[in-house]
Amino acid sequence: MRRITVWLLSTVAALVLLFSYKTSTMGVGGESSAIAAGTGGDAGTDAGPSGTDAGTGSSGTGAGRYDGSVAQTRWGPVQVRITVSAGKITDVTALRVPDGNHRDQQINDYAVPILRQSALAAQSADIDTVSGATVTSDGYRESLQAAIDAAHL
Repeated sequence: MRRITVWLLSTVAALVLLFSYKTSTMGVGGESSAIAAGTGGDAGTDAGPSGTDAGTGSSGTGAGRYDGSVAQTRWGPVQVRITVSAGKITDVTALRVPDGNHRDQQINDYAVPILRQSALAAQSADIDTVSGATVTSDGYRESLQAAIDAAHL
């Protein structure tokens, strides 16, 4: 009887700890403010499949900013903008990410900086999916590839 009581209390304690564990934190970095700033002016204007803000148009060496297409995902639209200099991607900014609820914001505050760093390191859209943000990762890759295509990289 004593063993059963100890086992039961241990199980209850483990379950309480398990269900109270938070898997992510808010405010991972400054990326969420960049997302908010990017969606303010661009939310209502879609540039089409691969709109460009600037660029020389010469293949592989065009400098400027290139918007990817808006990727419609199950949780909302995803769109990125790349900045190109000397034929290399120097920055990637998320213009639109799903933000329908607090959980979306938590996921994207965590995932978007990881996706950005992966894209800058890979210099392509061949980047890994962020665990827990599969839908956003897929949309990010799709929009990133469209921006890269627009930049002729």
